[in-house]
Amino acid sequence: MTTVKFPRPILKNSKLLRSSAYVNGKWLNSSSNTFKLNDPASGEVIEELPEQSISELDDAIDVAYETFKTYKYTTPRQRATWLRNMFNAMNNNADDLANIISWENGKAYSEALGEIKYAASYFEWFAEEAPRMYGTTIQPSNPSNKAFTMRQPIGVCGLICPWNFPSAMITRKVAPALAAGCTVVVKPDSQTPLSALALAQLIEESGFPPGVFNVVLSSKNTPEFGARLCESRKVKKVSFTGSTRVGKLLMKQSSSTLKKLSLELGGNAPFIVFEDADLELAVEQAVASKFRGLGQTCVCANRLYVHSSIIDKFAEMLASKVENFVIGPGLDKSSTHGCLINADAVTKVETYTKDAIAKGAKVVVKGGPITKLGPTFYAPCILSHVPQNARVSKEEIFGPLCPIFSFDTLDEVVGYANDTVFGLASYVFSKNINNLMAVSEALENGMVSCNTGLFSDAAIPFGGVDESGFGREGSLHGIEEYTFIKTVILGNLPTK
Repeated sequence: MTTVKFPRPILKNSKLLRSSAYVNGKWLNSSSNTFKLNDPASGEVIEELPEQSISELDDAIDVAYETFKTYKYTTPRQRATWLRNMFNAMNNNADDLANIISWENGKAYSEALGEIKYAASYFEWFAEEAPRMYGTTIQPSNPSNKAFTMRQPIGVCGLICPWNFPSAMITRKVAPALAAGCTVVVKPDSQTPLSALALAQLIEESGFPPGVFNVVLSSKNTPEFGARLCESRKVKKVSFTGSTRVGKLLMKQSSSTLKKLSLELGGNAPFIVFEDADLELAVEQAVASKFRGLGQTCVCANRLYVHSSIIDKFAEMLASKVENFVIGPGLDKSSTHGCLINADAVTKVETYTKDAIAKGAKVVVKGGPITKLGPTFYAPCILSHVPQNARVSKEEIFGPLCPIFSFDTLDEVVGYANDTVFGLASYVFSKNINNLMAVSEALENGMVSCNTGLFSDAAIPFGGVDESGFGREGSLHGIEEYTFIKTVILGNLPTK
């Protein structure tokens, strides 16, 4: 029996802790069925929430559809004001929101607080972008005709969000949608719904009209919810962050309505360290990239490729950093890292670890389950000299296993890095600008980060290629994903 104390959060603003769906500005408990939300650290039940039906989802879609008819005519400056209010509200309630994330997700409080600051920044950024949806003027070949374009909101957007960033993955989609003049139906992961509901409370307080932001809840019916959002003709756009397998299914389901999609899917990020790299910097940034969220992010360094002349030194330095981690309950402020999301995540990490070791990988830090804390706590494992035939070279780990591969030449490591179906993020470390430029151009990824392991920012386009999906979130391009271009032609005008 464990004697570890798992604290429960004490919120300053009790209104942020909700357990009902939110539709048309109302909190709904209409469903007779419920599902349990468990604390991943302690296993204790946090709350029971309504297991909504497809008909209740249809009601939410109908509300968003009707609300869009008026919301799209609100001025960009008005929407910017509401978005700015939301940015301020999140920052004013940052401590409470971070506690909610730690409680339902298991990540350390310090990481959860960082997520809230990052999540809020999207409302600030798109408050500034809302008035800047510019069109173009065009002179057609006929001199008596004039043409111009305008960007218009696409309509109701279905937003399907993951558990690993239960606040930021919502705001990264919601902020540009609301800025453009769209209405949304948000489906949070059933493992982390409380963060979405806390955002709904703040959306209400920020002045957005009822029906603009709606949250539907389901665990058992999640596949059916996804299908309905994709197949409904009233929903004009679906944005999904999650696995490639599910992304492909949603894309297939959306084909019946030729729906606009944004898909941010799996990753297999290479982290390349050349012989001339600043080793201290590379190790520091490897820790930040690989072990953020205990490795449970799509842009985590999944495969570390280190030049053969420095691989042992790099592994030794990395081990010294990792051994200073304090793993414990996320709500314990002394913890640097929390737990994994569930028992399946633990099994997955152990499977990849055993496979790599069986194929010849060298154990640098053993790591493994921390049973005295609970079944979802796992200490990081570091392996070096991992062979290319190990499963981790091709598959996403999503956990605290750090495999280090060896390479000798630029062409060799680029070949290794590109030998995957994924193309989300990548990292390159070198003091030689020629290496950085050559590798950046050669890597088949949507994002290349040079000499830094953390690059997420509301101002930067986020997204991948290949089986990591398509579409971009954040930046000036993010709002474009929630609009369409309309061309207007004025014909037979006088030329003199």
